[in-house]
Amino acid sequence: MTAPDVYTHGHHESVLRSHTWRTVENSAAYLIPSLRSSIDVLDVGCGPGTITVDLAKRVAPGRVTGIDRSGEVVAQASAYAKEQNVVVTFETGDVYALAYDDASFGLVHAHQVLQHLTDPLRALTEMRRVTRPGGVVAMRDSDYSCFSWAPLDPRLSRWLELYRAVARRNDAEPDAGRFLKGWALAAGFSDLQVSSSTWTYADDESCRWWGALWADRCELSAFGEQAISYGLTDRAELTDIANGWREWATRPDAYYSIPHGEVLARR
Repeated sequence: MTAPDVYTHGHHESVLRSHTWRTVENSAAYLIPSLRSSIDVLDVGCGPGTITVDLAKRVAPGRVTGIDRSGEVVAQASAYAKEQNVVVTFETGDVYALAYDDASFGLVHAHQVLQHLTDPLRALTEMRRVTRPGGVVAMRDSDYSCFSWAPLDPRLSRWLELYRAVARRNDAEPDAGRFLKGWALAAGFSDLQVSSSTWTYADDESCRWWGALWADRCELSAFGEQAISYGLTDRAELTDIANGWREWATRPDAYYSIPHGEVLARR
């Protein structure tokens, strides 16, 4: 979230299409037992704010702040909160240098953030700093190497190979879910609750949605642009992969599973 970091996905509509689907229920259920009325929350890498607003509804009248490095996305999140009639403060921010005093929040949350950072340990150390004693830092990240799907298609296998290569070129960790525990320990936490969960797309509607958004990401988003600029692929191959996604999405036996690592780290 600072200058050296490159966000592999970018902020194309096809990316925000999936981000705006996310809620506490489908993306942070492991956190629900830790939520209580009046807790102050910082949502790091809040994106378009759907999880942030959901958190605010659950901890009201607690103070909730969402930060993201993209001013455009912060503006979208602010508009969404206003639409939902929920009070949330959204700000541009830097996870490596949080603009808050020590021990400012009872809960600091980061969903699908650490996998995109060049220095997740430094970010977690900063998140720990702004967490009150007894408070919690909550993190959830996917593990790309464990994605599974059916029916098998070499074009989707090539997509995964390309995605992981682009993330590595960005000095990020696409398999972050499995490393969260180690990173939390290295950041100074000792009281950890570790779990895992999955997103599973198997019904016709969710498969069409997932396939279409990844087809668009291949052809239109920063991921595709980066893959070409790094010399990893070309436009013709990305179009072929996008067609593979669209064809997969129409198959009656389509199935996709995305595992996530989750950690609740108590300060």
